[in-house]
Amino acid sequence: MKLFEAGSLWSFKGFRLFWFSNTIFIIGAAAFPVALAVAVLDSNGNDPKSLGVVLGARLLAAILVSPVAGVWADRLPRTHVMIGADLFRAILVFSLVFLAISSTPLWVLAAVVFLMGVGDAFGMSAAAAIMPSLLPRDKLMAGNVARTVVIRTSSILGPGVGAGAILLFGARETFILTGILFVIGTSLIFFITEDFKHIAQEDKQTFFIDLKEGMHTVWQIKWIFALIASTSFQLMFIVGVESVLLPVITRREFETNNVFAISASVFSLGAIIGALISLRLKVKHQGQFCILVFTLLSTTTLALAFPFTPYIIIAAYFLAGLSVGPWEAFWAAAVQKEVPQSLQGRVFSVDHMGSTALIPLGMVLVGPAAEFLGERPMLIGVSILHVLISLSVLKVTGVRDLKMPASFWNSSQGEQLRR
Repeated sequence: MKLFEAGSLWSFKGFRLFWFSNTIFIIGAAAFPVALAVAVLDSNGNDPKSLGVVLGARLLAAILVSPVAGVWADRLPRTHVMIGADLFRAILVFSLVFLAISSTPLWVLAAVVFLMGVGDAFGMSAAAAIMPSLLPRDKLMAGNVARTVVIRTSSILGPGVGAGAILLFGARETFILTGILFVIGTSLIFFITEDFKHIAQEDKQTFFIDLKEGMHTVWQIKWIFALIASTSFQLMFIVGVESVLLPVITRREFETNNVFAISASVFSLGAIIGALISLRLKVKHQGQFCILVFTLLSTTTLALAFPFTPYIIIAAYFLAGLSVGPWEAFWAAAVQKEVPQSLQGRVFSVDHMGSTALIPLGMVLVGPAAEFLGERPMLIGVSILHVLISLSVLKVTGVRDLKMPASFWNSSQGEQLRR
C-alpha cells in the first residue's frame, strides 16, 4: 500500500506507535473534563465559582511546572518522560473514583486536578519535542497535522464517550473508564525506539542554567515570545471565561449536559478541518493567516452572550475550532524547524506555560466579574479584546512568517542559538 511505502509518513514505526498511543490516551483525556465538570457541579449546586477553582488548578500547574518539565524533557529520553507522566495521571484519575463525592472538600479535588496538570506539563513537553526524533524534517508539518487530527478526533469522541458513560453509569464510574484508556494508550510508548542523543554527565550544565537557556531562547526569537505572550492574554479572556460558563449557561438555559459536550466535539471537528485545509493551502505569510483566522475564536463568548438556541452555541464552537486549525498546522513545525532540537523541550514547555498562564486567573475571576459587570457585557467585552490583541501582535518582527529574518541568524545572537 502507498500509505506505508518507504519514505511516507506512516512508514516510520515510531511515529505510528506514537500516533496510536495518542489516539487512545486522548479519548480518555477528553472524557475526563466532562466527568469532572458534572461531578463538581452536582456536588456544589451548579456553582461556577467552584468549577472555576477546580478547573483552574489544572492549568495553574502548567504555569508552575512547565519550565521544569521542559528541562527534563531535554535531559531524559522523551519516551521515559511520557510514560511516567501518563501513568501518574492514570493513578490520579482512578483516585477520583473514591474522591468525587459530595463529602470531599473542594480543595482536595482541586489538589488532585492540580497534580493532573503536573502530569500534563511533563507529557506535553516530551510529546512535542520527540517529533524530530521520529520523523525527518520534511515530514514534520504533515506529522504535526496528523497528530492534531488524532488529538481533535479523540476530542470529538471523548466528550461523547464521557457524556454517554455519565448517562449510563455516572461520573465516578466514568473516571474508571478514563483511567483504563490512559493505561492502554501508554503501553504502546514502551515499543517506540527513540533517536535520543545521550548527554554525557560531564557535559551536562546545571539544572538552572538549562532552565535559563530555555527562557532566553524564547526571548531571543521575538515572534515566539510575542505569540506566546499575546496568546496568554487571549486565552485568559476567551478560554478562561467560556470553559466555566459554557456548562453553566447551557445547563441553565437548556436543562441538559449534552449541549456543552456537543460543543466541545464540534470545536475539535472544526480544528481538524481547519488544520487539513491549511496544510493544503499555499500561504505566503503563515503567521498573518493564523492570526486573522484566530479572531473567530471570539464567536464562543459572543454566542454565550446570546444563548437563544443550542444551535447558535454549537455553530459558534465549530467556527472557533476552524480558527485554531491553522495554528495546529503551522505553529509546531515552525518551532521545530527554527529552534535547535536540544532546546525544543524547554521551548515547548515555555509555550505550554505561557499560553495557559492566565487561564486559571480567568476561570477564578469569571464568577465575580459576571456578578459585577453583568454576564452579557462581560462576554461581549472579552470578545472585543481578543480581536484587538490579535491585530496588534502582527507588528512584531517574524510574526507574519513565523520565522526570524536571515539577518538575525547571521548575527551573534542567532549563531549562539544554533550552537
